[in-house]
Formats: sequence, C-alpha cells, structure tokens
Amino acid sequence: MLATVLLLALPFCAAESASSYAGSTVVDSYPPPGATNTTVDAYFPDASQVGYAGPTPTGAEPAAIVTAIPFSKVENIFPLSRPNSADGADSTFNVTRHWGNLSPMYSVESFGLPDASPVIPEGCGLNAMHLLMRHGARYPTSGSGLSQFASDIHAAALNEGFNATGDLKFLATWTYKLGAEILTPFGRESLFSNGVAFRYRYGQLLNGFTDLPVFRTTSEDRMVDSALNFAAGFFDVRTYETDYHQEIIIEENNFNNTLAPYDVCPNANSEDIGYFGDAQASTWANIYLKDAQRRLQPMLQGFNLTISRLVYMQQMCAYETVALGYSKFCDLFTEEEWEGFEYYNDLDFWYSCGPGNPTSAAQGLGYVQELVSRLTHTPINVWNSSTNSTLDSSNITFPLNQPIYVDATHDVVISNIVTALNFTSLAATGPLPTDHIPPHRSYVSSQIAPFASQLVAQVISCPASEEPTHIRFLLNDGVVPLTGIHGCTEDSNGLCTLASFISGMHERIGEINYAHDCFANYTMPNPDNIIDGRYPS
Repeated sequence: MLATVLLLALPFCAAESASSYAGSTVVDSYPPPGATNTTVDAYFPDASQVGYAGPTPTGAEPAAIVTAIPFSKVENIFPLSRPNSADGADSTFNVTRHWGNLSPMYSVESFGLPDASPVIPEGCGLNAMHLLMRHGARYPTSGSGLSQFASDIHAAALNEGFNATGDLKFLATWTYKLGAEILTPFGRESLFSNGVAFRYRYGQLLNGFTDLPVFRTTSEDRMVDSALNFAAGFFDVRTYETDYHQEIIIEENNFNNTLAPYDVCPNANSEDIGYFGDAQASTWANIYLKDAQRRLQPMLQGFNLTISRLVYMQQMCAYETVALGYSKFCDLFTEEEWEGFEYYNDLDFWYSCGPGNPTSAAQGLGYVQELVSRLTHTPINVWNSSTNSTLDSSNITFPLNQPIYVDATHDVVISNIVTALNFTSLAATGPLPTDHIPPHRSYVSSQIAPFASQLVAQVISCPASEEPTHIRFLLNDGVVPLTGIHGCTEDSNGLCTLASFISGMHERIGEINYAHDCFANYTMPNPDNIIDGRYPS
C-alpha cells in the first residue's frame, strides 16, 4: 500500500508543471552493495564440480556462407521497440535505419551489385575470412551534448517559467538515464549474436587451424566487451576464454594502433581538419530542422529549442532506444526530419572520416598494410603508418597463417579503412552538398558504420581448391564492387583475382602520403572536392 501511495504522489500526469527533478541524471548500480559475499560461493559449485553433464558429443562445423540459400539477413532490432515518426505511426518507414552511425546494423541490399549474394558463388570454395567489426551499441561519449541538454532542462525546470505541453509534456518529468561510453545490453547482445552468426557461416574454417586463433581489439572498455561477447557467441560461453587468444592493443594518444589510428594522426584531431564534417553537418541542420523548431517550440516555454538542441533530441531518440529499449523523443520528428538527420550524419562522416577528409586514407593505411601482410603471408617491414612495429613484428601477436581473422574497431575507423581500400562505389556520387539531400547518393553512413558494423573479406578459390584465387568484400552483408582498385574488373559477384587485388593494394599504399596528410601544416581545400581521402597533390 505504501508503494502505491508513493507512486501516486509522483507527478507523472502533471505534464504542464515541471517537477524539480526534470532533466536530472538517474544512475543505477548492480550488483547491490554487499551482494558479492564470497562466503556463500561454496553453496553454488560450477558445472565441472557438480558433474553429471550427460552425453557431450560434437557435430561437424557449419559453413552456411557456402551452403545456405537464401541468406539469413539482419532485419530487426529485437528486443528493442521499433520507434515511429511523428507522421507515420503505421508506415513501413524504419526510423532506426535513419540514425547514421547510431543505427543498429542491418543487412544492406546492394552497393551496386543487385544480383550478388553474400553466399559464396556456386562452384567456388571458401579459403579464409577477415572480419573487421565495430563495437556494439553504447552510451553517448563522455561530455556529449546529450548530457548537457539534460542539465539545461534541469536548470530550466527549476525556474517558474518552464512549462511543457503537447508532445513535449513528458519533459516535465523526464530524467536522463544514460551512462557514458560503455556497451548497453543491446550492444552486448548484438556482438554475441554476431559471434553465433559467424560460427554458423564460417565455422568450418576452424578446421584449418593448427594453433589457437588470435583476435584483436583495443583497450577501451566497450571494445574489450565487444570482443569478448563476440568470442562467447562464436565459441562457447563456458570455454571461449581458452578457445582463442584475445589481443588487447592500447588505445591512447601516441600509441600506434591500426584499430585506433587517430591517436597517432594529429591532423585527424584538429577542429579545422579532423572535425571538418561538424561544420558541414551544422549547416544542413539549420535547414532541415527549421520546421521542427517552429512546430515544437510553442510546446515548451522557458527553454529555447535551438537547432543544436533539436539535434540532441534526435540523438537522444537513438541512444535511449538502444540503452532503454524505447524513447519518447523518437516520434517528435517526421519522416522527412529523420531523413534529414541521417544526411546530417552522412555529412559528418563524409567530411570528417570518409572520402572527403584528407586524413581518412592515411588513417586507414595501417590496416590495409596489415591486410596485405596477412593475404601474402609476408611480414611487414616498412613502418610508415599507424602499424605497431612491436606487435606486428611478432608471429605470436600478429600471425600470418590464420583462416579466420577478427579485429574490433570504431565507426570512424571503418570509414577510414573503406576509404583507404578505395571502394570508389561508395563515393560515386561525389562530394555531398550541404543545402539538400542528393537523390540516389552512394554514401550512407548507416550502411557503412552502424553499431556492430561488419566488413568481411572473403578469400575464395574458383573453382574450389586449397589455393585461393579470388577475394571480395561484404559491408554489412552487401557485396562491394572493387572496380576502384587497379586491376580489379567488373564482376557481378564482386570478385577480384587475389593477385590483382594485392597488386592494386600495393599501388594504393604507395599513393597515400601518411606523413603529409597526418602531420603537415595545411588548410582544408575550399571547396572541398576530395573524394579519395587524400590531400590533393
């Protein structure tokens, strides 16, 4: 009865009068203090101590990427609630696919090869697989605009003039429940599920190992958790810690790390160069959010809904959904405004870490060098990028004979790497304008670097044999044309002969001037017509 009285006393229905806690931060902690008492552990022996496991024979390793037709796609966000837009409660419009790099990964239909399937072409064999994956869904970065938005709401709610009505009445009792940086439960689940999926698709390649695999990630908390959740899904929850070696590479300023190359590329961290996309995105925000500002501001007195704050509210929709399962911020914006938000993120990525930024190819260079080293089984002997000479010189920490490679990285790095690989189909429609959304644009950030993004290199033999002959790339299940790589010709399945690809990568590596693009004193070209991630020669 007491709990009922307390709940009734809270102003959940007093939408027009703000509570004193509106906008305040709510933090929960689990397990509760004192609950980790180890004196009772003896009462709960593990399975190895209990015994009686029953029969435990194993079966054959699956190879669904060779045999499974039709291909199983990622199409939903279970267990999250799928949000609606302000004008499309029952439409087929999927808001979550318009969040740019904040979108949960979904299977891309095509990057220009509509007849290509992720399944290995008939008559070919799978020889090796290289996976580069982004961490799972996370909380916002520390000190982000979202936490400041909440603080501003809280400060305004303490004043008598604050009044929230209509669609914004929830702000009168809304609290900020997001942490910072680390994975959300959905982020953990996504990586675990990806591990399971890759075991189904590529498990047969484990038969080619003579030693335990080495998978790599960086030292940030969400990176380690992503790698471990993937491994638990790929191997087994009870055995994964002894089924492989997890290499954790330091992610910090001045530490060479191809999975976090910005830490050794000063120009990538400058406002004028590395964050050039912020200004381009802001220019567009002032256009696409004007109607939302006019529509929503009358519902909120005592708080100025600036364009920046409206962007934060759209970001809040994405972050609350992947952290809490649902967000009331989502249905404040129309389908057109969500398309505008997606393009806002496209602009930021294109001009900050994609084809339109002069440091992008340089930052992706180190991983490309590692990829060529693995494909040719040849140690790296030139250290002119973000490669780590200590780790990459060792056949223990950088083995060259694995049928499966798994590396975990960040969204911006995947964008860097596909730029360095010269996937020109992604840049085919050229520099992105800041005053309108171009029709049929080729660069869409939610298809390139969403949460749990996957870039897969399939090393193939055609016809099937022990000696690989071809390579192709899948980006979030979409086959990527390789025609931007010298020597790779048009192919309906996205295949390039392995020798041609390696030769083309050597040429591409030679084109990228890491020392200049990362360290030289220069200004951004005006206009910025860069489309290959390098400073114009």
